[in-house]
Amino acid sequence: MGKIGGFKEYNRADESNLAVAERVSNYNEFTIPVPKDKLKEQGSRCMDCGIPFCHSGCPLGNLIPDFNDMVHQEEWQSALEILQSTNNFPEFTGRLCPAPCEKSCVLGIIKDPVSIENIEKSIVERGFAEGWIKPQPPKTRTGKTVAVIGSGPAGLAAAQQLNRAGHTVTVFERDNAIGGLLRYGIPNFKLEKGIIDRRVAILEAEGITFKTNVNVGVNFSVEELNAFDSIVLCGGATERRSLPTKGIESKGVVQAMDFLTQQTKVLYGESIPDQVKATGKDVIVIGGGDTGSDCIGTSNRHGAKSVTNFEILPKPPVGRSESTPWPFWPLQLKTSSSHEEGCDRNWLINTKEFISNEKGELTGLKTVEVQWKMTPGQRPELIEKEGSEKIWPCDLALLALGFTGPEKTLSEQLGIEIDARNNYKAHNYQTNVPHIFTAGDMRRGQSLIVWAISEGREAAREVDLFLMGSTNLPTKGKGDLPSL
Repeated sequence: MGKIGGFKEYNRADESNLAVAERVSNYNEFTIPVPKDKLKEQGSRCMDCGIPFCHSGCPLGNLIPDFNDMVHQEEWQSALEILQSTNNFPEFTGRLCPAPCEKSCVLGIIKDPVSIENIEKSIVERGFAEGWIKPQPPKTRTGKTVAVIGSGPAGLAAAQQLNRAGHTVTVFERDNAIGGLLRYGIPNFKLEKGIIDRRVAILEAEGITFKTNVNVGVNFSVEELNAFDSIVLCGGATERRSLPTKGIESKGVVQAMDFLTQQTKVLYGESIPDQVKATGKDVIVIGGGDTGSDCIGTSNRHGAKSVTNFEILPKPPVGRSESTPWPFWPLQLKTSSSHEEGCDRNWLINTKEFISNEKGELTGLKTVEVQWKMTPGQRPELIEKEGSEKIWPCDLALLALGFTGPEKTLSEQLGIEIDARNNYKAHNYQTNVPHIFTAGDMRRGQSLIVWAISEGREAAREVDLFLMGSTNLPTKGKGDLPSL
């Protein structure tokens, strides 16, 4: 694959970013694409490694060496066909995926790995620019109807695959626009919403029906839902984790997803009278993951006075930890573009109290430094460091602590069993109610967008098998192309 010895001849090239001062003045995407002539070189770095561990690193089983080779040969349309054979939405993963494929790239043992994610994004954007990505409605219909609940990446992937199988698919979304977490959980500077609209227009042209502002079990009865031949639940893991901390009810302690959702809605013309703003405030973001990073970037764009980040875990090493050797996902410090825009990062910090004034308004946080005691065979124990208490000025505390699982309204009304991890229980994506399936975060818990797409595809295959007795839909790593 690629050019023989290309990995020795060419170095890795990534997208660059606009200067911080320029990009924080708006909410637009700010990456600068790799020049076209350099993309051929990047495809050439794929080293014909014999056993492509990138396949196992990718939850979708993307045929990575194959599309890298096509880019090397400048056969871009063939590269697109290969990429789309396993990935319904490479425009999303090419922007948002943490690229586990790159962490398992064989070249990464000795040099910088192949820039797989950027190649993927470049392929799909070239496809849209050239008009190669067109609606592909099924030639015949089966007469079967399927309801998909939730329009995040899992729901959209399941809907497209089931529609390709010829079923009549309706997607129900309780919010006012399609996209789920992609729409309101991801800031515009990481994913402009026109990217979602562009894809939804194709799905509609393929014959999928979308219904927004429909909250199944609330303003749409489960009796109406059960009229469909099959149901796929893709509502995500949206139960937000909080803290059992004194003062948590103070005005100014806000869930991260509320903060991010409000900003996106305002950006697209909605009126939020009590929008939470970071402007001129001392902001503390509690939680060191991607959502915390998104809050940091948004706070900087609001014009926060200061932005501080707390993480209760130890600071990861700059390089790959010995505890997570190649080809495993590495324990390694991640510095996002939002961190680079301005943020005081702190590790091994636990919040003990949210301090408020007589009006109940947040004025500060009391914290303590902690350590983790590791005993073989036992759960890690959190130890507070004596004499390390500190008061931090804070007007706005954003809780970016992740999610505890899916909401249970649907499971209760539909009679769906819950597993030991608080998710909707399923075997081969099928719940204990035979015609109801589930996929994505609702089934596996909070996870990656690339996993959600994979889950939606695999669930669609099981639904098709249930409805028809057989299926031609692809399974992981095999794709839609018979020649592959």
